[in-house]
Amino acid sequence: MTDDVIVLAAVGAAVGSAVVAGVMLAFSTSVMPGLGQRPASEAVAAMQAMNAAILNPLFGLAFGGTAIVCLGLAVTAPFTGDTDGAGWRAAGALLYLVGVLGVTMAANVPMNEALDAADPDSSSGADMWHGFRRRWTAWNNLRTVAGIAAGVALIVSVM
Repeated sequence: MTDDVIVLAAVGAAVGSAVVAGVMLAFSTSVMPGLGQRPASEAVAAMQAMNAAILNPLFGLAFGGTAIVCLGLAVTAPFTGDTDGAGWRAAGALLYLVGVLGVTMAANVPMNEALDAADPDSSSGADMWHGFRRRWTAWNNLRTVAGIAAGVALIVSVM
Protein backbone atom coordinates (compact mmCIF):
# COMPACT_ATOMS: atom_id res chain seq x y z
CA MET A 1 0.00 0.00 0.00
CA THR A 2 2.78 2.47 0.91
CA ASP A 3 4.50 1.89 -2.43
CA ASP A 4 1.25 2.68 -4.24
CA VAL A 5 0.89 5.95 -2.32
CA ILE A 6 4.47 6.92 -3.13
CA VAL A 7 4.00 6.19 -6.83
CA LEU A 8 0.70 8.08 -6.90
CA ALA A 9 2.26 11.06 -5.10
CA ALA A 10 5.29 11.08 -7.41
CA VAL A 11 3.10 10.94 -10.52
CA GLY A 12 0.84 13.67 -9.14
CA ALA A 13 3.84 15.86 -8.33
CA ALA A 14 5.28 15.22 -11.82
CA VAL A 15 2.01 16.28 -13.42
CA GLY A 16 1.78 19.34 -11.15
CA SER A 17 5.37 20.29 -11.97
CA ALA A 18 4.63 19.99 -15.67
CA VAL A 19 1.47 22.10 -15.42
CA VAL A 20 3.23 24.83 -13.45
CA ALA A 21 6.25 24.76 -15.76
CA GLY A 22 3.87 25.07 -18.71
CA VAL A 23 2.29 28.21 -17.28
CA MET A 24 5.75 29.67 -16.70
CA LEU A 25 6.91 28.67 -20.19
CA ALA A 26 3.89 30.44 -21.68
CA PHE A 27 4.85 33.61 -19.83
CA SER A 28 8.47 33.48 -21.01
CA THR A 29 7.70 32.62 -24.62
CA SER A 30 4.60 34.67 -25.36
CA VAL A 31 3.25 36.87 -22.58
CA MET A 32 6.43 38.77 -21.71
CA PRO A 33 7.58 39.21 -25.34
CA GLY A 34 4.07 40.40 -26.21
CA LEU A 35 4.05 42.87 -23.34
CA GLY A 36 7.49 44.03 -24.45
CA GLN A 37 5.95 45.22 -27.71
CA ARG A 38 3.39 47.41 -25.97
CA PRO A 39 3.90 50.86 -24.48
CA ALA A 40 5.22 50.61 -20.91
CA SER A 41 2.02 51.99 -19.38
CA GLU A 42 -0.06 49.28 -21.07
CA ALA A 43 2.45 46.58 -20.19
CA VAL A 44 2.57 47.58 -16.51
CA ALA A 45 -1.23 47.71 -16.27
CA ALA A 46 -1.56 44.33 -18.01
CA MET A 47 1.06 42.70 -15.78
CA GLN A 48 -0.65 44.12 -12.70
CA ALA A 49 -3.92 42.58 -13.90
CA MET A 50 -2.22 39.22 -14.54
CA ASN A 51 -0.59 39.30 -11.10
CA ALA A 52 -4.06 39.64 -9.58
CA ALA A 53 -5.68 37.06 -11.87
CA ILE A 54 -3.09 34.32 -11.20
CA LEU A 55 -4.10 34.30 -7.53
CA ASN A 56 -6.98 31.89 -8.10
CA PRO A 57 -7.91 28.50 -6.64
CA LEU A 58 -6.96 26.45 -9.70
CA PHE A 59 -3.45 27.87 -9.99
CA GLY A 60 -3.14 27.77 -6.20
CA LEU A 61 -3.95 24.07 -6.24
CA ALA A 62 -1.44 23.35 -9.01
CA PHE A 63 1.35 25.50 -7.55
CA GLY A 64 0.80 25.01 -3.83
CA GLY A 65 -0.55 21.48 -4.01
CA THR A 66 2.51 20.37 -5.94
CA ALA A 67 4.73 22.02 -3.33
CA ILE A 68 2.96 20.18 -0.50
CA VAL A 69 3.26 16.81 -2.25
CA CYS A 70 6.92 17.52 -3.08
CA LEU A 71 7.61 18.39 0.55
CA GLY A 72 6.15 15.05 1.59
CA LEU A 73 8.19 13.21 -1.04
CA ALA A 74 11.42 14.95 -0.05
CA VAL A 75 10.93 14.25 3.65
CA THR A 76 9.99 10.60 3.21
CA ALA A 77 12.47 9.67 0.46
CA PRO A 78 15.31 8.69 2.83
CA PHE A 79 12.99 6.33 4.69
CA THR A 80 11.79 4.27 1.73
CA GLY A 81 13.35 1.03 0.57
CA ASP A 82 13.70 1.81 -3.15
CA THR A 83 17.07 3.53 -3.10
CA ASP A 84 17.20 4.48 -6.80
CA GLY A 85 13.62 5.74 -6.93
CA ALA A 86 14.00 7.56 -3.63
CA GLY A 87 17.00 9.50 -4.91
CA TRP A 88 15.17 10.60 -8.03
CA ARG A 89 12.06 11.46 -5.97
CA ALA A 90 14.10 13.56 -3.56
CA ALA A 91 15.90 15.30 -6.43
CA GLY A 92 12.65 16.06 -8.26
CA ALA A 93 10.92 17.26 -5.12
CA LEU A 94 13.84 19.51 -4.17
CA LEU A 95 14.08 20.90 -7.71
CA TYR A 96 10.45 21.96 -7.44
CA LEU A 97 10.69 23.26 -3.88
CA VAL A 98 13.90 25.27 -4.44
CA GLY A 99 13.80 26.02 -8.17
CA VAL A 100 10.10 26.77 -8.55
CA LEU A 101 8.65 27.64 -5.14
CA GLY A 102 11.84 29.15 -3.70
CA VAL A 103 12.68 31.27 -6.74
CA THR A 104 9.06 32.42 -6.96
CA MET A 105 9.02 33.58 -3.35
CA ALA A 106 12.54 35.06 -3.33
CA ALA A 107 12.60 36.72 -6.75
CA ASN A 108 9.40 36.89 -8.79
CA VAL A 109 6.89 37.72 -6.04
CA PRO A 110 8.90 40.68 -4.66
CA MET A 111 9.30 42.02 -8.20
CA ASN A 112 5.56 41.59 -8.80
CA GLU A 113 4.74 43.40 -5.57
CA ALA A 114 7.01 46.32 -6.49
CA LEU A 115 5.43 46.54 -9.94
CA ASP A 116 1.93 46.31 -8.46
CA ALA A 117 2.70 49.43 -6.40
CA ALA A 118 3.75 51.41 -9.47
CA ASP A 119 1.51 53.84 -11.31
CA PRO A 120 1.34 52.49 -14.88
CA ASP A 121 0.99 55.99 -16.32
CA SER A 122 3.96 57.50 -14.49
CA SER A 123 7.50 57.85 -15.79
CA SER A 124 8.75 55.89 -12.77
CA GLY A 125 6.35 53.07 -13.68
CA ALA A 126 7.72 53.05 -17.22
CA ASP A 127 11.30 53.06 -15.94
CA MET A 128 10.51 50.21 -13.57
CA TRP A 129 8.95 48.17 -16.37
CA HIS A 130 12.03 48.15 -18.58
CA GLY A 131 14.25 46.62 -15.89
CA PHE A 132 11.44 44.46 -14.54
CA ARG A 133 10.68 42.64 -17.80
CA ARG A 134 14.24 41.47 -18.37
CA ARG A 135 14.95 40.42 -14.77
CA TRP A 136 11.53 38.85 -14.16
CA THR A 137 11.77 36.80 -17.36
CA ALA A 138 15.28 35.58 -16.48
CA TRP A 139 14.07 34.32 -13.10
CA ASN A 140 10.96 32.89 -14.73
CA ASN A 141 13.14 30.96 -17.20
CA LEU A 142 14.97 29.43 -14.24
CA ARG A 143 11.65 28.43 -12.66
CA THR A 144 10.53 26.90 -15.94
CA VAL A 145 13.66 24.78 -16.32
CA ALA A 146 13.49 23.72 -12.67
CA GLY A 147 9.84 22.69 -13.05
CA ILE A 148 10.58 20.64 -16.16
CA ALA A 149 13.60 19.01 -14.51
CA ALA A 150 11.52 18.26 -11.40
CA GLY A 151 8.85 16.58 -13.50
CA VAL A 152 11.42 14.48 -15.36
CA ALA A 153 13.14 13.37 -12.14
CA LEU A 154 9.81 12.46 -10.57
CA ILE A 155 8.81 10.41 -13.61
CA VAL A 156 12.17 8.62 -13.60
CA SER A 157 11.63 7.84 -9.91
CA VAL A 158 8.67 5.59 -10.70
CA MET A 159 10.21 3.77 -13.66
